[in-house]
Amino acid sequence: MEALKIIGLRKTYAGGTEALRGVDLTVAEGDFFALLGANGAGKTTLINITVGLVTKSAGDVTVFGIDQDADPDGVKAQIGVVPQEFNFNIFETVHDIIVTQGGYYGMTRRDAAARADELLKDLGLEDKRDVQSRMLSGGMKRRLMIARALVHRPRLLILDEPTAGVDVELRRGMWDYLRDLNAKGTTILLTTHYLEEVEQLCKNMTIIQRGSVVKTGAVRALLAEAEGRRYRVTLAGSPTEAQAKAIGAEETDGEAVMVTLHGTETLDGLFERTRAAGLKVLDIAHSHNRLEELYLSTLTK
Repeated sequence: MEALKIIGLRKTYAGGTEALRGVDLTVAEGDFFALLGANGAGKTTLINITVGLVTKSAGDVTVFGIDQDADPDGVKAQIGVVPQEFNFNIFETVHDIIVTQGGYYGMTRRDAAARADELLKDLGLEDKRDVQSRMLSGGMKRRLMIARALVHRPRLLILDEPTAGVDVELRRGMWDYLRDLNAKGTTILLTTHYLEEVEQLCKNMTIIQRGSVVKTGAVRALLAEAEGRRYRVTLAGSPTEAQAKAIGAEETDGEAVMVTLHGTETLDGLFERTRAAGLKVLDIAHSHNRLEELYLSTLTK
């Protein structure tokens, strides 16, 4: 089944800005899906239409087979959303924020409280249960936003830049939690500017540019389209200009050089060139820029 199916989605604001220009998007049930695009590309408008915060100009939206026009409340019941901005009562306690959210979905206070306790434990906020949310760090606030979105056990979780401003350690902890959540059956739609997140978490992706889809497909397949694999090669000694040219170095930094392999070129071939140039490789590391290059290439077309 399709968790989310969008056909011909258009949105033109009163001032004449055309935010979405006939977007088609399909997210399969159980997918971990990335929605990418520069600021102003239309990502947030698409999300806001999907969750019922913005009225579309044209098009169709269905969530797990439920038509948004025919049953908007039924669609909302299937979705949990984590927006970019913190939007909870800063003077309310962490536990009460989650319980209150459960009430909006028809949960009894007892059930919502039990679910809140479960989520706080899972997200490492158990000891902050009775603390006012204004006292939390930025990373803890992000985790609280996720807990609140999950209180009613949504089948589709939409995350709009969930790790913005979160330090590396907390970000990777959130990755582990989201992977586990997805493995247990929750479909996740993610927008992010951390392209490493897409490589680490997502199965499929779509890139939006100026309100239109410009690229879509499996993350691994799209990465394979990106031109070149870039490596940082550390050598035993600084290469001469002739040696650097012989091994195809694009940049040199003391004993390290940057080399890009294209098409069917292999690391074995690179090692052979370095040996032939009288150089010894001490270390080699892949420069993870393929997804970034793919993304940036769409913005220049």
